Amino acid sequence: MNAYTPILVLGAIAAGFAVFSVVMASVIGPKRYNRAKLEAYECGIEPTPQPAGGGRFPVKYYLTAMLFIVFDIEIVFLYPWAVHFDSLGIFGLAEMLVFVALIGVAYAYDWRRGGLEWD
Repeated sequence: MNAYTPILVLGAIAAGFAVFSVVMASVIGPKRYNRAKLEAYECGIEPTPQPAGGGRFPVKYYLTAMLFIVFDIEIVFLYPWAVHFDSLGIFGLAEMLVFVALIGVAYAYDWRRGGLEWD
């Protein structure tokens, strides 16, 4: 249990800071709300009413999100692999080559669907 004590203390400090920040923002923050503040943020563009069904988003939003998630996951797995590269040997290299090939398939799919074209 002694090995986990610093992790638990750091988690408690982080949770305490988060709770403190939210409480203090609500206590000392401004309370003057107007029509402009209550509207959705639209980057300076006048908001337009949504159709009854909610409308459809272009597929580019989903492809961009998928690309972000794929490369985010790749980085999460590449850092620990790079740290322990010497101890993994040929097996670790082969496993990472398979992983990068699978990431390449997702990248090719996104590229083929037009996720990298910014109009």
